[in-house]
Amino acid sequence: MPKGIYKVPVPHNEPVKQYAAGSPERKELQAMLKELRSKEIDIPMYIGGKEVQSGNKVRIAPPHDHKHTLGHFHKSDKTHVTQAIDAALAAKPKWQALSWEHRASIFLKAAELIAGPYRAKLNAATMLGQSKNAYQAEIDSACEIIDFLRFNVSYMTEIYADQPISSPGVWNRLEWRPLEGFVYALTPFNFTAIAGNLPTSCALMGNVVVWKPSNTQVYSANVLMEIFKKAGVPDGVINLIYPSGPEAADVIFNHRDFAGIHFTGSTEVFQGIWQTIGNNIHKYRSYPRIVGETGGKDFIMAHKSADVNALSVALSRGAFEYQGQKCSAASRAYVPSNIWEQTKKLVLADLKSMKMGPTEDFTNFINAVIDEKSFDKLAKYIDAAKKDPNVEIIAGGNYDKSKGYFIEPTIIVAKDPKYVTMCEELFGPVLTLHVYDGDKFEEALELVDSTSIYALTGAIVAQDRYAIELATKKLSNAAGNFYINDKCTGAVVGQQPFGGARGSGTNDKAGAKINLLRWVSPRTIKETMVPPTDYKYPFLQAD
Repeated sequence: MPKGIYKVPVPHNEPVKQYAAGSPERKELQAMLKELRSKEIDIPMYIGGKEVQSGNKVRIAPPHDHKHTLGHFHKSDKTHVTQAIDAALAAKPKWQALSWEHRASIFLKAAELIAGPYRAKLNAATMLGQSKNAYQAEIDSACEIIDFLRFNVSYMTEIYADQPISSPGVWNRLEWRPLEGFVYALTPFNFTAIAGNLPTSCALMGNVVVWKPSNTQVYSANVLMEIFKKAGVPDGVINLIYPSGPEAADVIFNHRDFAGIHFTGSTEVFQGIWQTIGNNIHKYRSYPRIVGETGGKDFIMAHKSADVNALSVALSRGAFEYQGQKCSAASRAYVPSNIWEQTKKLVLADLKSMKMGPTEDFTNFINAVIDEKSFDKLAKYIDAAKKDPNVEIIAGGNYDKSKGYFIEPTIIVAKDPKYVTMCEELFGPVLTLHVYDGDKFEEALELVDSTSIYALTGAIVAQDRYAIELATKKLSNAAGNFYINDKCTGAVVGQQPFGGARGSGTNDKAGAKINLLRWVSPRTIKETMVPPTDYKYPFLQAD
């Protein structure tokens, strides 16, 4: 059989379509939205390549139009979790033995399917199921997942090419094996790209996966699974199920062949998972890989030299794109007193011009939060702020869930820099600001660093280069992704590998080679060409 040292296509970031009025992509997406809204679908589990129905159906509705039914998915129970694990382990021998270039081809094909024939469908599913506007869907469920797939293939080849040196008469090599067992991918609602990347990055490296998406992302997860099957992912390599978190945990974290978890979600859940794995460590064949990106209380820090126009845009976009439901969203800001009034005027003007409503109306910048639980939590914090004499709501503060889960973009100004909404993750369109004395920049940096348990993203906005350098150094542990004169969101695969530390996760950087290294277990092989035939060393000779 012919062989070669193959070079994969050089990855490039997928161009972002703009969906301007009258553009072909806008017309195609609008037609797809209409088509998907016109029918109710029945979403099965996918176990070992088979479509499995439990009969226990859960309704799916758009967050911005919760009386409309998009379809139902079949809830999983513990037996389905066990079936998924068994199917994964059954598929493992053939999958891990498949030549790497064929694994690469499958996921490169998935990228091209999303870039072409499935782009509108995956974007429309994300818009309807997760209430993302057209542009936010495009940068997520089209461009970012395409980038993950393309760049991960390239990173895989870099890992395989990383080989040790050899001494004369010896050939040393590293074999990059998949993990021994199965990987559990537990994915969030807010990014279709993350939901697709967590299982595929593991599978690309030869692993088999049990994938549990968030219930509020099942609608687009189903489209992803359709794409993976179309791309040629073999039966059982990725198994898609919908159990409750506790039921899945009870089976998975007690299984001898549990090899690792790839997680994005809340800090509280991840810490509970870590504790469970620790308690069960004696049960496993190997030490499981624990990879997680969790919460954030992301900041924008402004210096007195900041360009107020740049600052206001960073705040408006960073805090309110996708209703603040990004792990990286700006949820606290520190503005110096000397530029506060100008900044306030510009931001309030931005908010006044933002339209709120369903995603199908492309003129809406703000859409709904993901579900009633999120809505009620945010409303509770807003109501408490309205009653607190030490804070002032200068924008928004209203909400309505009669048709959809709509929360107005809200800005709270807190006199106390340790006010609750400056510290706790809210995950919604609520930004809390603290106005500080512009001459006490270093003290403000200390506040930024010490206020939150998280360390995901952050930004410094300043024209003074000494201030930028000082902030970069002082806040070195406060954010895994740090931005200078920009908003603290918008990481691009291959450009800004994403992840944070402290309470924000293991910082294994999705969209980077470091992440894929977590899903392999290297074996060192030494081959001696002419082995010795006498045990005696020269030093044993008599004088």
